[in-house]
Amino acid sequence: MISFVIMARDTHISPVFRAEGVTRVYRTGAVDVWALRGVDLDLAEGEMVVLLGASGSGKSTLVNILGGLDLPSGGRVYFRDQELTQASDRHLTAFRRDHVGFVFQFYNLVPSLTARENVALVTEIARDPMTPEEALDRVGLAHRLDHFPSEMSGGEQQRVAIARAIAKRPDVLLCDEPTGALDSKTGIQVLQALYDVNRELGTATVLITHNAAIQRIAHRVVVLADGRITRNEVNAQRALPAQVSW
Repeated sequence: MISFVIMARDTHISPVFRAEGVTRVYRTGAVDVWALRGVDLDLAEGEMVVLLGASGSGKSTLVNILGGLDLPSGGRVYFRDQELTQASDRHLTAFRRDHVGFVFQFYNLVPSLTARENVALVTEIARDPMTPEEALDRVGLAHRLDHFPSEMSGGEQQRVAIARAIAKRPDVLLCDEPTGALDSKTGIQVLQALYDVNRELGTATVLITHNAAIQRIAHRVVVLADGRITRNEVNAQRALPAQVSW
């Protein structure tokens, strides 16, 4: 088994997440499909990590486990000092609600609600939320509060989704191909919003992508192949999203 312990940028900072020897096996008929094969991973406070790898490498499975959407077949996962591995469904629901923001490739906005109302879906149940207006302002959409998704571009809709995710002030933001459905110009706008949230709010961020150029904006790049971490690389200097060649 090959695995790498991913060191935080500052070893004095306690990790937000710690995964130890995580495996995930799916049974398809009589065949076991190994999505993860012994992954060790730490994510530090305020860190942005880009996960790279081909389809089927285990990126989404790993992020789903960190976010409490799935459970590993083996190994342990900790959020700060809380072990998630054996947590009940009720505990995982509370963990996701209080601590994790999700951003997916497709925006999952409610078409009949305005940008403000889509964000309010989260702020109405969060413990210490921003106002929808503040969250949308942070992603550059203060002027689109009362517009419906059909009246916005794909990049604007994705930024509404980011505003919705950060409005509850999550400890960690998990992003699965957030620019995958966007062209280069709108993709860079979305990356800028994520970059700003990480820098200004200190939100630990994991960003899955197939686009290797995006790795330049991260503090650290983790490459997966066949369910294993095969490379861990710290960026000496982060690039700005506008400097990324798409």
